[in-house]
Amino acid sequence: MTGTPSPVLEAEALLEELDTPDEGVDVVAFGGGHGLACALRAILDYAGRISAVVTVADDGGSSGRLSPDLGIPPPGDIRRALLALSPRPSMWRELMAFRFEESDVAGHSLGNLLLAALAEITGDFEEALRMAGGMLGARGRVIPAARRPLVLEALVDGEVVRGQVAIATASGPPSELRLVPGETEATPAALDAVASADQIVLGPGSLFTSVIAGLKVGAIADAVNSSAARLVYVCNLTTQDGETLGMSGGDHVAALSAHGGIRPPDAVVVHDGPLAVPPGLARVTGDDITAPVESADLADPSASWPAHDPARLGAVLRRLA
Repeated sequence: MTGTPSPVLEAEALLEELDTPDEGVDVVAFGGGHGLACALRAILDYAGRISAVVTVADDGGSSGRLSPDLGIPPPGDIRRALLALSPRPSMWRELMAFRFEESDVAGHSLGNLLLAALAEITGDFEEALRMAGGMLGARGRVIPAARRPLVLEALVDGEVVRGQVAIATASGPPSELRLVPGETEATPAALDAVASADQIVLGPGSLFTSVIAGLKVGAIADAVNSSAARLVYVCNLTTQDGETLGMSGGDHVAALSAHGGIRPPDAVVVHDGPLAVPPGLARVTGDDITAPVESADLADPSASWPAHDPARLGAVLRRLA
């Protein structure tokens, strides 16, 4: 029988291709938002296998509206990670990146809605991500840190602050950080990815609400501490107005252990080069970091706000793999 190939069969063929083991270094990246997306674009330059473990405590924007109602992990950071792993232009990519601007769906990303629909169709959010990765031709897999949405709580200046967005914009770093419910198990896929990794990359991105939030899920910190992989932390270029205001590079690294419960990094990547620092913020340096520091010019000179250049960051991460 001849005719147009079935879209389902085409998707399955792509999924089989994704399941084929690649040669090269096996890298796991932790985080969320634009920071994780940047790290994934950098890792694409050298890794044979990539796993992105994404925080599930995002309560802002489209994710914050969809996740509680549908009972799925917030899809926004997951969608960004999928797009970062899918650099080839396609109509699926355009659809996944599209955001509505008007009517009842204003502010919603079509990609978030597509992920929610796939989760309902398949009955399994992780299977939905696998299907979405196949449609996009993603060069890696995206794994939610937990199978359910979680709420992030922090103690800031003696006051309890609830929610990722509120913590990120609070007046300074938290003295305590916890996930609710606290006994939530990590996804087996996340633990398996860490166990088989050659390199684990943390950051860049919001220190407490993206990087550490993922490390606090279930047994993830224990898995990182037991892993033989080389642990690399990528420092942010500047402090973040709110959660890391006033923190030095050494403070950032210390928070990974104090709040994330992980071993000291084998290497800390720090920017060393020109940088226009926005008013009220400070450059993050490696001056007081006790772990081995790898310095390089990492900033994207074309960015309107301080951001890492994926190609420059990729060159450094390749050397540390």
